[in-house]
Amino acid sequence: MTVTHEMLPIIRRLHDRICERVVRECESQSTGRLSEVASDEEGDTIFAIDRVSEEELVSFFENELTLQEPVVLIAEGLEGGRRTLPTGAREEDARWQVIVDPIDGTRCIMYQKRSAWILTGIAANRGPDTSLEDIELAVQTEIPLVKQHLFDQLWALRGQPPEAERINRLTGERKALPLSPSRAKDIEQGYFVVTRFFPGARDVLAKIDEEVIRAVLGSPTEGKAQAFEDQYTSTGGQLYGLIAGQDRFIADLRPLLEGVLAERGEPLGLCCHPYDICTKLIAEEAGVIVTDATGNSLDCPLDLETNVAWIGYANEDIRRQVELKLQAVLANHGLL
Repeated sequence: MTVTHEMLPIIRRLHDRICERVVRECESQSTGRLSEVASDEEGDTIFAIDRVSEEELVSFFENELTLQEPVVLIAEGLEGGRRTLPTGAREEDARWQVIVDPIDGTRCIMYQKRSAWILTGIAANRGPDTSLEDIELAVQTEIPLVKQHLFDQLWALRGQPPEAERINRLTGERKALPLSPSRAKDIEQGYFVVTRFFPGARDVLAKIDEEVIRAVLGSPTEGKAQAFEDQYTSTGGQLYGLIAGQDRFIADLRPLLEGVLAERGEPLGLCCHPYDICTKLIAEEAGVIVTDATGNSLDCPLDLETNVAWIGYANEDIRRQVELKLQAVLANHGLL
């Protein structure tokens, strides 16, 4: 049994604790209170509900996980974005770097619109060279809406098929959950998503979406819908959609628009960061293809600042249908 395998139940217990705490806060406090801005940090705006999960995270690591051995914890809310625990331990003595997003989809859950997710990736510590591709264990847990009694937890160890459970938060019952990416050979009548969550060159992203769809499926037919989209404001939620067979294609291209926005005299807005995509291992072990914007394997440092563009294909057939046309459209817009 590997050390990462031994850490799996510990991380799952952490997720259970954060999930329970956040749902409890959502039940007892108003949306207005939970959506108050606690601070504006470099990575993202921190809301009151984020502070709840961060408190649970640090407490757990200090009191439980670091009893095993020192770890480097990477998460928003920490000074400098990272902390070696237990206090006083040296980063170079830690075997693992643990990157965590305690709530991915804060806006979804604080307004009770949709589930959020807890994301964790554990990577062998290679100092500043440690990257997304070093992650050996990934766990993601759904934070359900107050009115929702079932939620899912997924995990994967590198080189092994992912596993999942569906949990009843009223009874505590857990059942194995079979999940499989879509086996459809094309995008027609499926969900095809180009991420455009927030203001900032959404007009360009919409053009890319439209041009790729037309290149792949041709002109629309009167009275018919060729494909659909779903702007789920959570990268973990998007990965779940690919893993569970709900979505066939997702492209988050926001970092590519920096030049476009600069020409308009505007800054680049909020993008996906490494902690948002730290559970891509689960998707890949399930058979989802995850690439960077150029079609290469997706990798990035384990930090809070790097802007990450990523593309997910449910299977190789979808990739063959879409990728070259997408690359041509991006090139035509001067984004590659």
